[in-house]
Amino acid sequence: MIFLSPPHMGKNEQKYIDEVFKSNYIAPVGEFINRFEDSIKNYTNSQNAVALINATSAIHLALRILGIEQGDKVAVSSFTFIGSVTPVLYQNAEPVFIDSDESWNMSPELLKEAIKENDIKAVIVTHLYGQMAKIEEIAKICKDNGIYLIEDSAESLGASYKNKQSGTFGDFGVYSFNGNKILTTSGGGMLVSENQEWIEKAKFLSTQAKENYPWYEHETYGYNYRMSNVLAAIGVAQMEVLDERVNKKREIFEWYNQFVDEKFMGEIENSKGNRWLTTLTFKNKNPLKVMEILRENKIESRPLWKPMHLQPLFKDNKSYLNGVSENLFKNGLCLPSGTQLKKEDVKMICEVINGI
Repeated sequence: MIFLSPPHMGKNEQKYIDEVFKSNYIAPVGEFINRFEDSIKNYTNSQNAVALINATSAIHLALRILGIEQGDKVAVSSFTFIGSVTPVLYQNAEPVFIDSDESWNMSPELLKEAIKENDIKAVIVTHLYGQMAKIEEIAKICKDNGIYLIEDSAESLGASYKNKQSGTFGDFGVYSFNGNKILTTSGGGMLVSENQEWIEKAKFLSTQAKENYPWYEHETYGYNYRMSNVLAAIGVAQMEVLDERVNKKREIFEWYNQFVDEKFMGEIENSKGNRWLTTLTFKNKNPLKVMEILRENKIESRPLWKPMHLQPLFKDNKSYLNGVSENLFKNGLCLPSGTQLKKEDVKMICEVINGI
């Protein structure tokens, strides 16, 4: 089976895990937690970072630290994975959905419209499938209106705009290390910010908000959100080859573009995506039929995200729409993009697609 985006382990993951077991620091403390956080800070040029169990927990902590609470409105990308949105519900706040533009990411124009009509306290913008949103415009809109900005860079570690890394334009940036991401710790996330006080608070809240006493003293509630030293060891090894992974993902995209005459997700000017997944829309093919035939040929694919404003859970929420994300969902597909794919694999996949 050719999977969509399987893990790709390198030469040092097992070595570092062995070091963790020898030290017996397998819990959310240990050398590799610090090393993993430092590697993310160094790569992204972020000042502060905290390793967590997943990206959803990172967004949740960011919202709580920013004071988002019951009744507050948070503008979010509609064309995204639900984990970008559910933390808003954890805070009993209200997501306001913003449709996409030609970048497939959040439309700055629709965001401005939503801000005019709503008291938006924060924005969560997703850099979809590893491609940068119009982050400079969105960041300026947020700054001009006194609105907090969280970058959901779960899919876009290694992507950049004007040589500045995804996740470093807002008040917080969030990365994911789930099993299918460009690098993985099996499960995990990272929260970054220029604000040291906020990240220290995130560390405090992510370890059950234990006060500085010999016993367990709690003045507020926290969460069990801290990453383990074992997973961090995998992350340290994966970070050593991140640039190689980005280059390979981009090469795979070029192979698909060479062999299939359809419309692929583009890049905004001055940006470089990590091409986490190669995604396209079909002119005259039914993507579900394509997916079915690919599966018959032992090739995994997946529809593009179903927009959040179409989900039954959010049927009563406000949405600012232009039809872009619905059209993408109707006509699009994600293709196998694992970094161990060979050119002949991609050519074979394309031959199946072209033959439909």
